[in-house]
Amino acid sequence: MTQTKAVATGLRETSRPPRRDWTADGGLLWPAVVASVYTIVQLVVLVPGSGLGWDETVYTSQVSRAPSDTAFFSAPRARGITFLIAPVTALTSSVEVLRVYLALLSGAGLLLALGVWRRLLPASVLALAGALFAGLWITLFYGPQVMPNLWVALGCLCAVGFFVRAALDRTDRTALVGLAIAVAFVALMRPTDAFWLSAPLALVALAVRRWRRWALLTALTAGGAVGCAEWIIEAYVSYGGLFTRLARASEIQGHLGWHLVFGDHMRSLDGRLLCRPCSVRWRRPATAIWWFALPLLTLGGVLVAARLRRLPLVLVPTLVGLSMAVQYLLLIGYAAPRFLLPVYALFALPTALFLTWLVRTARPRRLVVGLLVTAAVAHLWVQGSVVADRAERSRADRVKLNGVAAVLARQGVTPPCVISGTEAIRVAFRAGCASRQTGGHDGSITPAQLVAVSRERPVAFVVAGRARPPAYARGWRVERIPDLPGLSDCRVYLSPSARPDPAPTP
Repeated sequence: MTQTKAVATGLRETSRPPRRDWTADGGLLWPAVVASVYTIVQLVVLVPGSGLGWDETVYTSQVSRAPSDTAFFSAPRARGITFLIAPVTALTSSVEVLRVYLALLSGAGLLLALGVWRRLLPASVLALAGALFAGLWITLFYGPQVMPNLWVALGCLCAVGFFVRAALDRTDRTALVGLAIAVAFVALMRPTDAFWLSAPLALVALAVRRWRRWALLTALTAGGAVGCAEWIIEAYVSYGGLFTRLARASEIQGHLGWHLVFGDHMRSLDGRLLCRPCSVRWRRPATAIWWFALPLLTLGGVLVAARLRRLPLVLVPTLVGLSMAVQYLLLIGYAAPRFLLPVYALFALPTALFLTWLVRTARPRRLVVGLLVTAAVAHLWVQGSVVADRAERSRADRVKLNGVAAVLARQGVTPPCVISGTEAIRVAFRAGCASRQTGGHDGSITPAQLVAVSRERPVAFVVAGRARPPAYARGWRVERIPDLPGLSDCRVYLSPSARPDPAPTP
């Protein structure tokens, strides 16, 4: 309670619009340069030759022009990212075009998010904050990806900026509208993230007397309600109700509860996209050095802001960042580096403020600047090596999956067709088939129904390693297929309706 009062007092003492000279160090030129470099790196390193990942395939299949049916859409997912890519997928099925579109859009989104803060923080701080966030391999990798987490991060950055602007200046109606839109955008992408975004903002608005306005609370509530509406409606239409969908979502995520996964998140920074379980060897511990430094740098930014009497400008994003971290560090029993992107985006602001203050005030200045530049170069080198490795893996995975799809086509698995088993979603999407599973998180058909389908159209069941096919497929024709990503000794069991192409006449 004492801590809450202290925070409220600190906010109250500085809850007035910042002076004009505080942000009078140029326009958005340098933030625009940062956003442009961010986009260019994506286009050069990540876009060429990359293929869709597993989750990406699920999202893209919902609005794709490809001949395959839509993949099963499990309870935790939200359709915000599918709406974002729909203008492109309605015109083309090219993965490269989709990647270019998202790379350009993510660069524009970063500039927009930084621009929201232009009235609050100097452009030098914003440019450095953008560079710190965009320089992470996670931010780079997910820029052109069909995944919602980066867009949640940018939406949170916008929402918090608009909130602070509206709180400090009651005449800034644009900020109120922007706050509602930003919260709705986050809710459309990931409804649960919108809760962890809005809750601390509402508490801050109630705790600070000068900020205690119905307009702020209304903007938060209205934005969240509009953004969650589609997800809630779909819950009743397709999942048996809102609470049934929430329960199923919790089950798929390993049952939400008390989980301490700090170590898993730290290890995932080595380049793993999903640590579930996180039992692999930690090859590059240097990839986590910045992770330990980030809380200290953030705290330094808060202290500097308090000294400069600008505490709300960094304390509010810091509190929201901590809130966004709670669910992923304490309540979900596995890790993925993309989960904490909103935290990194928000913590970049106090970190940038601390570093710019350090450069301007520390003595001897040349030594301090030299050490910081050396650390930055080493950090970017590590991040670049990880993102280059991830890009190469994505290209290799695309080649493997395309090879499997080609073999299946020669074996008679052509549209309309169904694929089940290992990597069914990605293989089916490339082969132009529907993906169906008889159990697990993506269970969408019974074994009897799949057998019935196999009498009418080609059905393939993919297995790898020592895995065996289900009883209904053991009498089907079996063929070897190329290795799948991360798997070896791959086979496919083909229903009698899958007739291979006749051998060419010599």
